[in-house]
Amino acid sequence: MKRILAQCVKELAQFRRDRLTLALAFLLPIVTLFIFGFAIRLESKNIPLVVQDFDHSNLSQTYIERLYATNQFQPVRWSDDAPVQAAIDKGIAKAAVIIPPDFNRRIKAGKQTAVQVLVDGTDANNARVIKNGIQATTNFFLSNDGPASSDQQVQAHTRLWFNPGRKESLYIVPGVYAVVLWIFPSLLAAIAMVREKEKGTILQVYASSLTASELLLGKALAYLVVGLSEALGVMVLGSLVFRVGFAGDPTPLLIGTPIYLSAAIMFGLLLGVRSGNQNAAVQGVSLVGFLTAFLLSGFIYPLSNIPFPLSILPNIIPARYFIIVTRDAFVRGIGWAGVWFDVLMMIVIGLFLFNVARRILSRMQLPD
Repeated sequence: MKRILAQCVKELAQFRRDRLTLALAFLLPIVTLFIFGFAIRLESKNIPLVVQDFDHSNLSQTYIERLYATNQFQPVRWSDDAPVQAAIDKGIAKAAVIIPPDFNRRIKAGKQTAVQVLVDGTDANNARVIKNGIQATTNFFLSNDGPASSDQQVQAHTRLWFNPGRKESLYIVPGVYAVVLWIFPSLLAAIAMVREKEKGTILQVYASSLTASELLLGKALAYLVVGLSEALGVMVLGSLVFRVGFAGDPTPLLIGTPIYLSAAIMFGLLLGVRSGNQNAAVQGVSLVGFLTAFLLSGFIYPLSNIPFPLSILPNIIPARYFIIVTRDAFVRGIGWAGVWFDVLMMIVIGLFLFNVARRILSRMQLPD
């Protein structure tokens, strides 16, 4: 234990003397939090919409006002004489609504009325959002301003659970915590291990009585302290800037964060053991660590959308489990009943990474 603590103290001393590493550890995570927290938006807003009204009645004007009152669409000026397809072709509008000349008469007569909607399908996801938004607004218009309200025998009263205000930050920011706390601790640990090789000090370790487990645990303990400081910094800033606070029992997050950081650090140490220089270590963390944590963890894209056999890979990515822990702590608030399995999986993956790194490093050491 004394040798592990001595290795930890030595690593922290080297860490404090390197200003570039200090910036990498504390400045870049904050910048990443702000970029992801402010830039990523999953709900489309201010979509340019052109409406061509051939009816010019009070009812058609009410329908147009309903469309723009959602704050999802913004009006685009367009002449009734010009074809609306040109507005979409030129990229001026993403959607167009054409109201027929008999709109008011047919609605008051209780007849079906065809309103033509043209949507730019270049972005399939955005097109689906526009279609659903216009459809929902049309249904709301008919139920409040048209005679169809008297025919509706079933009305659905919807309540949003966990996030009634539909704040996107409650979904994005907890996910950013998982990505940031996977990338930077693992990157620091990988660079620290490779630096031992580049400076030649690893040969002294190989020839000493220090075991591979003691070396790995000493470095891991040092960067666990750094990682916990990073976690405290980004979570406090996230709470202050994005108004993301605890929704329930915080103990799964308090216990799961050190476990997750340990797995991230072990991943970085494993890459450091296998890499021959810092460039290779950084590229390994960037390609393997960042891409999997960003794309295959459920941070933005649902895991159910990932096709087989790639859908198997998220099961061994710790970020996938920590995102569930963070979103439970800051959004759902269920507690251990909902996340115990995720914490267990992070422990299993962390131990596996440690065992692989220990075996590789043991084979490199000189025999006694």
